[in-house]
Amino acid sequence: MSEAFSSPLFGIFLTVLTYEFGVWLYRKTKLSLFNPLLISVLLCILFLVLTKIPLASYQIGGNMIVVFLGPATAVLALSIYTRLAVLKKYLVPVLAGTLVGSVVSVSTVLVLCQIFHMDAILTRSLIPKSVTTPFAIGISDSIGGNSSISVAAVVMTGILGASLAPFLIRLLKIRNPIAAGVAIGTASHAAGTAKALEIGETEGAMSGVAIGLSGVFTVILSVVIDKILL
Repeated sequence: MSEAFSSPLFGIFLTVLTYEFGVWLYRKTKLSLFNPLLISVLLCILFLVLTKIPLASYQIGGNMIVVFLGPATAVLALSIYTRLAVLKKYLVPVLAGTLVGSVVSVSTVLVLCQIFHMDAILTRSLIPKSVTTPFAIGISDSIGGNSSISVAAVVMTGILGASLAPFLIRLLKIRNPIAAGVAIGTASHAAGTAKALEIGETEGAMSGVAIGLSGVFTVILSVVIDKILL
């Protein structure tokens, strides 16, 4: 049995199985709380704790999945390309919105981490909280953060964003679908985009564009901040 747990297939199988269960649960409930990534993480942790299987055994296969994060990040450019006509039409407001959103997101992390006296590693880990997971892991690793903390922050940000987006749009009386989509995608990445698609096709399309652009802007900002401030 121990040989089976030491196989790369164990980590891959456990990850895929728990994630697919998370997808099924989300589709059944339509609740942002049941984010597939969050469900997968919690179930994997629970399984490893209950069975007392070492984390190293899981990571043999888990690390093979991480290899695909690089190509997954590059594929995000497709979301921009497929909506190129819309982007050209609203180029200035979309670029301005995603840039300002990225600056505010990163600045908020820096300010709050200073207020609560958090160490440099935790600060670096939280900087990419508002970008999608492949971007967040790449950014965190490159500036000396902890990618596990970054993933947790990304999941929580996505869940909160997807949950609060419809309420905030009504509260702030945002009637422009372009503005709503850019705001949701910049603030809460893929989880928010799923909710934006439920609100409207235009909101979903612009949110998809914002994911890619905000990821690029956050990469640039994180490198600059790491060199100057951290």
